[in-house]
This record gives sequence, C-alpha cells and structure tokens, in this order.
Amino acid sequence: MKATQLLHNLGQSLWLDNITRDLLNNGTLQRYIGELSVTGLTSNPTIFDHAIKNSNSYDGAIRDGVAAGQSGEDTFFDLALEDITRAADLFRPVYDRTNGVDGWVSLEVSPLLAHDTASTLKEARELFARARRPNLFIKIPGTQEGLPAIEEAIFAGVPINVTLLFSREHYLAAAEAHLRGIERRIAAGLNPKVASVASVFVSRWDGAVAGKVPAGLSNRLGIAVALRTYKAYRGLIGSPRWQRAYNEGAIPQRLLWASTGTKDPKAPDTLYIKSLAAPFTVNTMPEPTLKAFADHGEVGSALPMDGGDCETVLAEFARAGVNVDALAAQLQDEGAKSFVKSWNDLLAVIESKSAVLQQAA
Repeated sequence: MKATQLLHNLGQSLWLDNITRDLLNNGTLQRYIGELSVTGLTSNPTIFDHAIKNSNSYDGAIRDGVAAGQSGEDTFFDLALEDITRAADLFRPVYDRTNGVDGWVSLEVSPLLAHDTASTLKEARELFARARRPNLFIKIPGTQEGLPAIEEAIFAGVPINVTLLFSREHYLAAAEAHLRGIERRIAAGLNPKVASVASVFVSRWDGAVAGKVPAGLSNRLGIAVALRTYKAYRGLIGSPRWQRAYNEGAIPQRLLWASTGTKDPKAPDTLYIKSLAAPFTVNTMPEPTLKAFADHGEVGSALPMDGGDCETVLAEFARAGVNVDALAAQLQDEGAKSFVKSWNDLLAVIESKSAVLQQAA
C-alpha cells in the first residue's frame, strides 16, 4: 500500500499545492485522486504565475480577454475560475461522500488587498458567487486587516481558507475570527455549517534560520512551531465553546499544514510530511513532494496532542537568539510581499502574452 494511502488512512487529508490547465487536460489530477489519495487542491498567485508563464494552454482565453477589452486582472480571474471550477468538479464526489469535510479547492483574493478589509470581503464574496461551486474555499490572508474580513465572510456563508499563518498566535487569531462568524450565524438563526481551514506555513521557518543556528537545530524550528500550534488546535476544537457550536450544527475549522516542500537539499524530501502526520488535519503538498512521498515516503507516528517536546526545542532556539514572535511577524509580512510580487509578475505575463497574441491576430 502506498504511503499516501496509509497517511489518508491515519486521518489526514492530502491536498495538492498546484494547479495548471495541463494537469487538468492530460488527466494527471484525476490520476492523483485515484492513485495517490489526493482529496483537495490549493492554489496561489505564484502557482498561477508559473502555470500561465510555462504553458500555451491559456493563450486562447487570453486572446479572448484581449478581444473583450478586459484588464489583466479580469482576464486572470476568468482563467483561474475556469481551472478551479474544473478541479472542484473532480473533487465533488469526495466533497459529497465526506459531507463537506473534504474535497475542497482554494482560490485566493488579490494579494494587493491583504491590508484592505472591505475590498477583501467584497472580492471574496464575488469570487465565491461567480464559481457557483460549494466546495470552493476563498483564501484570505490572516493579517490584522484580513481577520475582520474572515469573520464577515464566514458570517456571510463564504467558506474560507485562512492563509499566511506562521505561529500559534496567528492560528488562534484566525480561529477566533472564524468562530465569531459561526457564533453570529447561530445568533441570527442561520445554518452554522460554514467550512474553513487555517493554513500554517512550515518550511519557511527553517529557511529563515538556516545557517544562523547550531547544526543540531537545522530543520527543527518549523516542526516545533507546528507542534505548538497543533496543541492549541486540539485544545480549541475540544473546548466547551466549540462544543456549543457543534451542538448547533457547526463544523470545526481544520488545521492545514502549508509550505511542506523541503527547502534544504541535505534534508529528506518528505521531512515535513512524515513529521506532521495527524488525524483531522490537512497537508497540502507541492507536486514533487507528493510524488516523492508516494514513491518512498514513510508515515510517522501521529503528532502528540500535548505538543510533545516543542517547548523544549523552542527554548533551544531562544537561547540561540531566535525570537519566534518577531520572526513570525516578519515571515507573514514577507509572505504577503512575496504574493504581491507573484501577482504583479502574473499580470505582467498576461499583458506580455496579450500583446504578442494581439500582434499575431
């Protein structure tokens, strides 16, 4: 039995952190669903930038956008929604079978809106309405400005993937925004079953301290932060507050491990998959990591609910001069800026292709 199936059997959802039109057209995504236990998919501006830049599969749609006089952003969302809705339809049987727990795809609002609450909420509602798919998460960054938009989107019934979370404190703030939205729905007499995931980025922690800490601490910070966050997650979903929401029909926001591709070439390529096995969580994997895990991965022991040795490890990092809270804020800010850069690169690619196709017409 493949390691991917074993991990699925343990109770963790395996999602693909990639989407391209070629993956859809050539049947690869369908094969991953059937053979590698993939039950969902995530996307971001960087993924779409690479997809559109490296394929001519989008040229016809870009040509149509030029003919219609669309802006680059409008053209992008047309392209993205076509891909995302096709993927959502492939995962719809999983969504139906699991009663909406699994089988999700994710599409991000413009990263230019990361610090604009009102515009983030407006775009989230519009994208969800345009897609007309129940198994679509709209991704909103868990920045200070994003948190109110997350609460309002949940209250409006829009499923949300909270992205760009790096620490326990980031996670708890996002979980609080989600739960407030659910509680407001209950108070208003609305159905509280509005799904969400909270995406905690892992490998970027280790990249940030590489070469700056003792060798014995290499590639251990991301996992320690994840363990600390997992302990908080298990405590929250088992709390009386959440149990009251369950009693009204709500479903908990699941914890999702993001950025799980190994950056250090000296470390195992499946490091963050083996180390973060846990029931009722999601691990969204880059395509090379998914294939590597299916080929030679091993399923580790399930994460301890009490966080294991995370505080001991984090204390070692503190002694080595690492301020986890300050670094979490830095990583979130850098992540937001990175998505803005990818967004601008993406629009530049569309503009460049539009000009070439217009000249060839």
